[in-house]
Amino acid sequence: MPKLVSTNPAKNYELVGEVSVSTASEIAENVKKAQATKEAWKELGVKKRVELMKPIVEEFEGRQGEVAQIITKEVGKPIRQSRDEVRGYIGDFKWFIENVESSLAEQVTFEDEKSLHKMVHEPSGVAAVITPWNFPFGMAVWGIVPNLLVGNTVVFKTSEECPLLGKVVEEIFLNHDLPDGVFAEVYGNGNVGEQLAKSDINLIWFTGSSKTGGFLYKIAADKFVKVILEMGGSNPGIVFEDVDIEKAANIMADARLLNCGQDCSAVKRLLVEESIYKEFIPHLKKTFKSKVIGSPDDEKTDVGSLVAKRQLELLEGQVNDSLDKGAKIVYQAKLPKNLKGAFYPLTILNNIDKDMRVWREEVFGPVLSVVPFKTEEEAVEFANDTIYGLGSRIISNDKEKIDRVASKIEAGTVEVNKGDRWLLCNPYGGYKNSGMGIEHGTRGFQELCRVKIIAYSK
Repeated sequence: MPKLVSTNPAKNYELVGEVSVSTASEIAENVKKAQATKEAWKELGVKKRVELMKPIVEEFEGRQGEVAQIITKEVGKPIRQSRDEVRGYIGDFKWFIENVESSLAEQVTFEDEKSLHKMVHEPSGVAAVITPWNFPFGMAVWGIVPNLLVGNTVVFKTSEECPLLGKVVEEIFLNHDLPDGVFAEVYGNGNVGEQLAKSDINLIWFTGSSKTGGFLYKIAADKFVKVILEMGGSNPGIVFEDVDIEKAANIMADARLLNCGQDCSAVKRLLVEESIYKEFIPHLKKTFKSKVIGSPDDEKTDVGSLVAKRQLELLEGQVNDSLDKGAKIVYQAKLPKNLKGAFYPLTILNNIDKDMRVWREEVFGPVLSVVPFKTEEEAVEFANDTIYGLGSRIISNDKEKIDRVASKIEAGTVEVNKGDRWLLCNPYGGYKNSGMGIEHGTRGFQELCRVKIIAYSK
């Protein structure tokens, strides 16, 4: 039976472990069971589903150190950031449990002396949940938990880069009293994801690249089933001249470098007002220089490795293309000689043209392109010059300017100064090639459901 091999990208790709790739018959059997039990899972009701999920989050909480260690080994994330991921998304798990019932409450849409109309939300059925490697535990929580709580059964596929993390997720969900068929997991590469999406499912929930999301969207169209897609981003960060330059540089550097820059919502194109551009660059370099590049299992490390050799080669190709076309390296860190694996030096580029890959494509790594702008209108033009529209950030002290620019940016999120949009009460979704559908908040639960109107006569 074919094996899915997990390697450590920060330890010269040494073997971490392996799991068996799911066969076509196994995928079909899991989906068949999920279909067979979906009505019973729906009829349990939200209160009972909440009670069944509580022991699961408790076990994740008790094993969070183990989960964090696996993330660091499989994807090269610094151990402090892996712990933060697990702790933070356990909090999200609890938020989903605490808020699903009110989010799905019946709503009276009309009432008079002769009639009463109400709206109810019912589960879609079987959800295919497919998640990426960059926040492997977090995206599993975001995909699996709301679907189960609203009453969908789930067949889950984690990324081929982190199958051991997937095994722990599967073990913990199945350690408890979920009815047979409510949750199952399959393993493999994109071919397995394609087979799952083409199976007898009723909803596709996906986080990952825009290319793969577009492919799944076409499958869903042929099947006439709903999709929730959170895909790539090339977020602009805009710095206006009326700011504390040092603070602005720190904010933007941190907005770029989390998880070695492998974050859909990271700032990837930095736009700085021309009048402060020359003064801004040294502060940005200083912040980049302060980051500790090292082994992900070292507590002092700020920036670890990329997830895999293929990701390293992709990033090298993007940067080399841009250098060949005239981009300049403003700063590039020196990698410690003892590091072996998918490491890439922290890099700041300028002299950027719009035909360069670092401008046109999503750059998943610790590379930041910096571009000066002359006017507010030019900043907006540059910000929107992308096929993506996931998020953005503006730094300014001029509220009227912030509001004007925020209204013109084509993105699902605008964070202002140190503002942080990551509250689960906020609906989350992207514009353009960055997504379709909404996660989180009341709206996010309801997106996973079908709407039914019941009209009574009195």
